[in-house]
Amino acid sequence: MNFELSEELKMLRDMAYKFAVAEIAPISHECDVEEKYTPEIRKKAAEQGLVGAWIPEQYGGAGVGILGNTIITEEVARVDMGIGLNIGAASFGCEAIFFFGTEEQKMKYLPPVCRGEWVAAGAFTEPNAGTDVAGYKTKGVKDGNDFVINGNKMFITNGSVCDFMVAQVITKPEEKKHNSFSQIIIPADAKGVTRNKLHGKMGIRASDTAEIALEDVRVPQANLVGKEGRGFYQLMHFFDVTRILVSGQAIGLSQGCLDQAIKYAKERTAFGAPLGSYQMTLMKLTEMAIKIESLRTLVYKAAYSVDSGKPDYTLAAMGKYLGGQTAVFCANAAVEIHGGYGYMDEYVVQKWYRDAKILELYEGTKEAEIMTIGRYLMNK
Repeated sequence: MNFELSEELKMLRDMAYKFAVAEIAPISHECDVEEKYTPEIRKKAAEQGLVGAWIPEQYGGAGVGILGNTIITEEVARVDMGIGLNIGAASFGCEAIFFFGTEEQKMKYLPPVCRGEWVAAGAFTEPNAGTDVAGYKTKGVKDGNDFVINGNKMFITNGSVCDFMVAQVITKPEEKKHNSFSQIIIPADAKGVTRNKLHGKMGIRASDTAEIALEDVRVPQANLVGKEGRGFYQLMHFFDVTRILVSGQAIGLSQGCLDQAIKYAKERTAFGAPLGSYQMTLMKLTEMAIKIESLRTLVYKAAYSVDSGKPDYTLAAMGKYLGGQTAVFCANAAVEIHGGYGYMDEYVVQKWYRDAKILELYEGTKEAEIMTIGRYLMNK
C-alpha cells in the first residue's frame, strides 16, 4: 500500500490551488453576491488543463484520471466551491458520452469542452423527480430519423450556459420503467429548448443552475448515447463516478474552513489569550482535521479504484455521504470559531456555511447514499 501521491499529482495539486488563489479568490465575493457565472475563469482553467482533466488525452483531456480530477476539484473548492464548479462541471454529462457514446460522439463533444470552448450539462432532474430517477417524465418519440422530445428539467447545472446537454428521456414507454429510458444529446440551441436561470440559491451562487423546457425538440436518432432502453442503468453508472467529484468538493470546502479557522484562532484574542489556546477551540479544530483526513483517504481510495480498473462504487457512495456530513460540520465549526464575525460577509466562512449544505443534496441525497450502502451490506 502506498498513500503517497505521485510527483505528477503533487504538481497538479499545487498548480490547481495556485490557480484558484490567483484567479478565483479576487472575484469570489462579487460572484457570490451577484450570482455571476465565470466563463473567463473556465477558459483560463482549460488552458491549464484543468477542465475535463479526467478525459484521456486522445479526446483532448489531460488524462489525469478520476483521482487527478478529484484533486483539482478539491483544490479549487478550497477557495470557492461555486466558481470551482464552473470548472469541474464544465464537462458534466461528458461522462455518459465517454462511457457509452460512439467514437464519433466522443470526438465531436469531448475536445471542445476540454479546450474551454463548449460547456456540457446533464439534463436529468425534473420538477417532480430528483432522487427518484425512475419518476422522470420527459418523453422522446421517434419520427423518421429523429427523436421529438417533450418535457421539463429542473435544477440543471450549467443549464442556461451550456452548448449541449445529455438528457434522460423515456423512449420506450411500453417497457417496464427501468427499461424505458434512453440518454440523448440535445444541442442547447435546438428549436423548442427554453432555458431560464434560477436565482436565489442559498449557496454555490456563482454556479449556473436553470430550469429547461423541451417542446417538440427534434434531434437526430444518431444523438442516442449508448443503447436505447438502457438509460436508467447508464445514469446509475454515471452517478457512481460523479459522486466522487462531489466528494472532492467536500474535501476542499472542509479544508478551506479549517485553514481559515486556524488562521483566525491564531489572530483573535479572548480574555487576554489567543483563541487557539483554549481547549474548546482546539477540540473543534482537531475534530475538523480528523474528519477531513478520514474523508480524503476514503475518497482518494474510491477514485483510485476507478482508475485502476477495479471500481468500488460503494466506497464512492460512502465518500459522498461522509463528504456532505464533514463539510457541514466543518463549515459550522468555522463559523462558531469566528463567532459573530463568522456571521458577516466580511469573512468567507459564512459563504462556505451556505455552500456546504448542497453537498448533502445533489448527486444523490444522504438518504439515497444510505440506501445504496445499506443494500450492499445486506446483500453481502
